Order: sequence, then structure tokens, then C-alpha cells
Amino acid sequence: MKKQRFNAVVMTTALSVSALFGSAAMADQNLDTVLQVGQAKVTLAADSQKRIDRLAQETDDLTQQFKAQNKLIDDLRVYNAQMQKQVDAQLGVVTDLEKSIEKVTVIERQIQPLIFKMLDTLEQFVEFDKPFKLEERRAIIADVRTNQERADISVSEKFRQVLEAYKFESDYSNTLQSYDSNEEIDGPGTEKRTVKILRVGRVSLMYQTTDGKQSGYWDVAQKAWVSLDSSYNAGVLKGLRIARDQASKDIMLVKVQAPEAVQ
Repeated sequence: MKKQRFNAVVMTTALSVSALFGSAAMADQNLDTVLQVGQAKVTLAADSQKRIDRLAQETDDLTQQFKAQNKLIDDLRVYNAQMQKQVDAQLGVVTDLEKSIEKVTVIERQIQPLIFKMLDTLEQFVEFDKPFKLEERRAIIADVRTNQERADISVSEKFRQVLEAYKFESDYSNTLQSYDSNEEIDGPGTEKRTVKILRVGRVSLMYQTTDGKQSGYWDVAQKAWVSLDSSYNAGVLKGLRIARDQASKDIMLVKVQAPEAVQ
């Protein structure tokens, strides 16, 4: 009897324990489900936040682009207004030119004789000037004179070339130059000798032989080379070196003729 009771108690206890473990297992399963659902919500919320952030960034980018486009439009409006003013001003100039176009033929007829007179004057000046780079200077004038006969060159360009030739001659007055040349230093008609020429503006034109032992200058009155005493050799050599950038600029001894009175 006692044994049967004991067995019944044991069985009841076993059933209770089994039920307890079963309830615990079920509770664990429910907890896992709750946790999974919670994690899913967290993941969904994170994804939603990312989309919101992305949309916010895109919206901000579009806003900045919109502002930039508006500024560009405003700038273009200002630019167009300025350009319109320039166009209006240019149209005014064109109108003035159209009014003056009938005078062009008359002006050309007046300029052409002036051009030839200027060329004649320049040519005479070169021939009476000191004979430095004479062939080169003559060639420039000859080219300008030849171009006066060309129909494919405008009158304005022809006049510009004359002014350029004048400027070319004018520049000689302010420069120092040295070059080699063959000259009749022993007198007109004598054999030409190779010498070094020193030009100091238009103030002085001198020479020195290649051995440095003889120097001279161009005498305007005689239109010939005249020898100098040896005391000038060092000064001429110094000038030659300065002109060729072989020495720094300094005071040098040169032969200068007094200007002649105009007859």
C-alpha cells in the first residue's frame, strides 16, 4: 500500500516537473519570437532613417542647385544688360561711320600724295645722315615705296608702313650699336677694310680696326672717314664692348662734331 502511494507521488511529481519544463520551453520560444520581432522593428526603423537621411540630403542638394541656378540667371541678366549697352554704343559708332563713309575717297586722295612726300623726305634724310647700316635702311624705304603700288594693300596700311619706317629711323637716335663692316677708311676710292663700327645714337659714328690699333670717325662735312690719334683707341674699344654687352654701361670717350649751321 505504502509502495503504491509512493509510486503515485513520484509519478505526480514527474508530471509536474515535465509540465514545468514544458512551460519554460514555451516561454523561451515566445521570448525569442518577441526578440526577433523587436529586432525586425529596429532594422526597419534604421532602414527608414537611412532613407529619410538620404532624401534630406537629396533635398538639400537640389536646394543648393536651385540657388546656384538662380544666381547664374541673375548674373546672366546683368551681363546681358551690360552687353546690350555695348551693342547700342557700337551701333552708334557704326551709324557715325556710315555717315562718314562717303568721305573716304576724298581722304584717300589727300593721303596718297602725303605718303609719297613723307617717303621722299625720309629717303633724303637717310642719304644725308651718317652712313650706318645704309643698305638696310635704304631697303626698308624701297619696300615701303613698292607697296604703295599694290592694290591689295589698304591706304591705312600703306600709311602705317610709312610711319613704321619713320619710327625705325627715330629709334637709331636712342641706341648704342656695334657691328662689323667693310669701309674705305683710308679715303674715298681706296680699298675697303674690315672694321668694327661703333654708333652712339646719331651723335657719333666711329670705327676701329680689328687689331685695335687704329680708330676714326665719320666726318659729316667731308663725307668721309677721318683717322683719330691713338688716345681714342681705349675709348672706342670700351664703347664697342658696352654695345655688345661685354661690359657694363659707363662713361666713354667718343668723337663728337659740332652741329653745322643751317644754310
